[in-house]
Amino acid sequence: MKRIAVVTATRAEYGLLAPVIKELRKEESDTFHVDLIVTGTHLSEKYGNTIDEIINDNVRVDYQVPVSVKSETELDISSNQAEVLVKFTELFMRQKYDGIVLLGDRYETLAVAIAAGNTRTPIFHLCGGDTTEGAIDEWIRHSITKMSYLHFVTNEDSRRRVIQMGESPDRVFNYGSTSIDNVLRVADMTKEEALGSIGLKMCKYALCTYHPVTMENSSIDEQMDEFLKAIQTFPEIEFIVTKSNADQGGARINELLDEAAERIGNLHVYTSLGVRRYLSLMKYAEFVLGNSSSGIIETPVFHVPTVNVGARQKGRLQAENIINCNDSCQDICNAIKMVRENAFIEACRKCSSYYGTGSAASRIAAKIVEEVSDSRINIMKTFYIENAYNCE
Repeated sequence: MKRIAVVTATRAEYGLLAPVIKELRKEESDTFHVDLIVTGTHLSEKYGNTIDEIINDNVRVDYQVPVSVKSETELDISSNQAEVLVKFTELFMRQKYDGIVLLGDRYETLAVAIAAGNTRTPIFHLCGGDTTEGAIDEWIRHSITKMSYLHFVTNEDSRRRVIQMGESPDRVFNYGSTSIDNVLRVADMTKEEALGSIGLKMCKYALCTYHPVTMENSSIDEQMDEFLKAIQTFPEIEFIVTKSNADQGGARINELLDEAAERIGNLHVYTSLGVRRYLSLMKYAEFVLGNSSSGIIETPVFHVPTVNVGARQKGRLQAENIINCNDSCQDICNAIKMVRENAFIEACRKCSSYYGTGSAASRIAAKIVEEVSDSRINIMKTFYIENAYNCE
């Protein structure tokens, strides 16, 4: 029996992993099994108990690993990582998986990757090679890349970066982003249905997410004050905001959003919208505002404008529907005015995505099954030197 596991710790991560989980589960048999391990903010009431979204998605949960998600200080983050490292090492020692699927760049994902390394468990990594210079995710992502055996990147630039880090091209696959799979298959609610599901009537609205910029020492309170002042500048638009993640500073952002929602009439704050509702709302939004990767990766497929605020996503491959701005109220307002101009809206209708065609999940699953079933994995990797070989 070959056994692999998929690990998810956050709502955003699950949304990207869900298509892969479902494709892998199609291959389950007497000789191949796929566990889903749920941890992190999925199991936290403060962050919406988003394990319920997984269960409602009719996806089997095999293991729940509760860990602390307190994130107010650097010590909180390190303590969380230590707890994740110990608990997942124990789990991997018991289960002896033939591989684990990890996505991205979360600090708890790094701890899971170390646990896999310590137990000599092969890692199949999604979304490596991206650059986000404004977030601590940058170095975490590249660290996980070096720990991983198979690499499923989302674009050609990222494929080249992973190879540049010494990973052999025959283990690096650019199948695109699973978020495009979701955009094409999951966003099936009408505008009226999507708005009605969160208690809003038909209106003009923007979809927003604002995360901490973890590589900066700027004041979160000051950044959020500027962000909220910009929202108040456009009373004719309803701003639908999903709360921040559990990075250091995320809890403070969420606290400020809750306070602001009590006094700002066109601000509507939600702990989690779920993948289907979130993408359906994106489909009909006037624009997307904030600093989430979804504003970069998913909006081009819908031809929806994005105002990308600050440095968090700096370096990520971007389409023509995105306007970048600093985090001052004036800069945000100027960018919002720009994306609402008819000429820019028309240009957005012609933009295209750099992140694949919507077939990523099936191709990722097929490659994982092939590698595991053929027992061809050798985690003693040779460092690939690009200038000595042709990486094309």
